[in-house]
Amino acid sequence: MNLLRRTRSILHANRLLLRRRLGQNFLIDEEVMERMTSYADLNLEDTVLDIGAGLGFLTEVLAERCRRVVAVEVDPKLVRILKRRLRNRRNITILEGNILKIDLPPFDKVVATPPYSISTPLLLWLLERRPECSVLTFQREFAERLTAPVGSREYGILAITAYYKAHIDLLDLVSRDSFWPQPEVESRIVRLKPKDPPFKVEDESFFFRMVKALFTQRNKKVRNAVKPFLASLGIPRDKAVEFMDSVPFHDKRVFTLPPEDLGMISNDLLRRLRGEGLL
Repeated sequence: MNLLRRTRSILHANRLLLRRRLGQNFLIDEEVMERMTSYADLNLEDTVLDIGAGLGFLTEVLAERCRRVVAVEVDPKLVRILKRRLRNRRNITILEGNILKIDLPPFDKVVATPPYSISTPLLLWLLERRPECSVLTFQREFAERLTAPVGSREYGILAITAYYKAHIDLLDLVSRDSFWPQPEVESRIVRLKPKDPPFKVEDESFFFRMVKALFTQRNKKVRNAVKPFLASLGIPRDKAVEFMDSVPFHDKRVFTLPPEDLGMISNDLLRRLRGEGLL
C-alpha cells in the first residue's frame, strides 16, 4: 500500500478530519524522505528531532538510520495515532506540544516537514539552538528568502540572520504532489548548519534590534531610517539628529547594505551611545 492510501486509511479508521489551521499536509513521497535523511548524513550515534511528526512515516524512516528519534506533534489526536502505530519502536520518543514551547531532551540533528505557519519562529529557534545539522522542508518562497541577495526585494532580516548564524543550502524543490492534501505552494528542502559569525558585532541583541527596525523602512536612507530606532531607545532628539548625520553609510538606502555594513553601523551607534551614557 502506498503512502497516500495508507494516509487515507489511517485517517478514515480513526475518523480524523484534518485541521487546516495546523498546516496538516502529510509528506507521502518516500523518495523525498530518503533524500532528506541522506542530506542530514545520519548515523547510528545521532539523536534526531522530527517536528510535526504527523502520522509518523518520516519518523519511521529516521528510526531505521539513527540511535533515537524525538518526534514532536502538537495535535493530540495525531499523538494518539503515533503512539499506537509506533508502540513497538523502542528508539522513538513521542512528545505532544508546541515545538517552540515544550522541553526537549538533547538532540544532534533535525529532519522534519514542519507546518509552514511557524516557519519564521522555528527558523530563529533552530538558529539559537545550533543543532549539528537541520534538514527541513519550507515553502519555496520562504526558503529562497534565506539566501536573498543584497539589494533584492526579498533581502531582509531573515537573510541577514541566516547569513550571520548558519550555512544555508537550498536543495531540492518538492512538488505539491509529494504532500496530501496538496498544499497551495511549492516546497523546497533546506539544510542549515551552524557557523561562526562572518563579522563581529559588539552586541548581537542590539544589532538584530537595529536591523529589524531599519528594514521596516528599507527604502529610506540610513540617516532617516535610524531615527525611529533611536527614538525607541529614548534618545533625546538633539542627540538623535547628531547620530543620524554622522552614522556610517548614512546616505545609503537600507536595502543596499550588506550585513557587514549593517554590523559597522550597529557597532558605531552602540559605542557612541555608551560613550554618551545613553545606554
